[in-house]
Amino acid sequence: MPASDFTPVSAFDLPRFAGVPSFMRLPHLGLDDPRIAEVDIGLIGVPWDGGTTNRPGARHGPRALRDASTMVRAQHPVSGLRPFEAVNCADLGDVPPNPSNLEDSMARITAFYGRALSAGLRPLTAGGDHLSSLPILRAVAKDGPLGFIQFDSHTDLNDSYFGGEKFTHGTPFRRAVEENLIDPARMIQIGIRGTVGDSEDRDFAKAAGIRIVTVEELFARGIPDVMAEAREILGTRPAYLSYDIDFVDPAFAPGTGTPEVGGPTSFQALQVVRELAGVRLAAADLVEVAPPFDLGSATAWLGASLLFEILCVMAAG
Repeated sequence: MPASDFTPVSAFDLPRFAGVPSFMRLPHLGLDDPRIAEVDIGLIGVPWDGGTTNRPGARHGPRALRDASTMVRAQHPVSGLRPFEAVNCADLGDVPPNPSNLEDSMARITAFYGRALSAGLRPLTAGGDHLSSLPILRAVAKDGPLGFIQFDSHTDLNDSYFGGEKFTHGTPFRRAVEENLIDPARMIQIGIRGTVGDSEDRDFAKAAGIRIVTVEELFARGIPDVMAEAREILGTRPAYLSYDIDFVDPAFAPGTGTPEVGGPTSFQALQVVRELAGVRLAAADLVEVAPPFDLGSATAWLGASLLFEILCVMAAG
């Protein structure tokens, strides 16, 4: 099948508000479609927020991001990269979660990604809350730990909630380090801020050798300098990117469950991804877009733009 069969529908042929939405107007392929063997990057939705501890709604993120992503065009405005010509991309649909059973949903996510990875593609995910990253990592890192870069206002390195619950959107990367899915020496978290209950998560990070860059340090040093350090930490081996939309100040991205003021602007949100040029991304996700809290689809528009930025890094790598 020629690469042109994976080209998004043009707005010159069909208006953006018409047709059934898919990520970036790409063709939709099921995991059993024989053409999946020709896909280089598969976009996947994880409509699940079973790990949310306060305001739910991220389960609706993939649908909103699909709709907003109809605005994505063919060429990156700065690099000039045309990712849909560089690699074959497709929308692989959604993981079907079990909203009444957390562990079953996680098993379903891991199994879905295992099938997708067996086709030889790299997954780009639209979540879903941040616990979604853990079962994805269980599939992507099955052959060994990955480097890891996280844009977030929270570390998500807590040990447990509510008297011993180990699986929430505040614990996934503690579990991922414990399960040897992430190499803590090649892990960096950027944008961390806000009030905290205690220092238990940061104590764990320090003991494990995880690099935390607070938002204060990010702004003091500047994005290019911090991202140069990030590229050095990640090195040349494969890495995973996890982007929580609450990394961005809620003035620009209000549609999220755990907003933290004092964060980057929407332009800075794009800039940090652009500074990852050259990093080898085995997989990536964008999580915690919660449409019930959005205003005028602002968060969904930004999220769709970030997915395109991440896709461009993956396509160039």
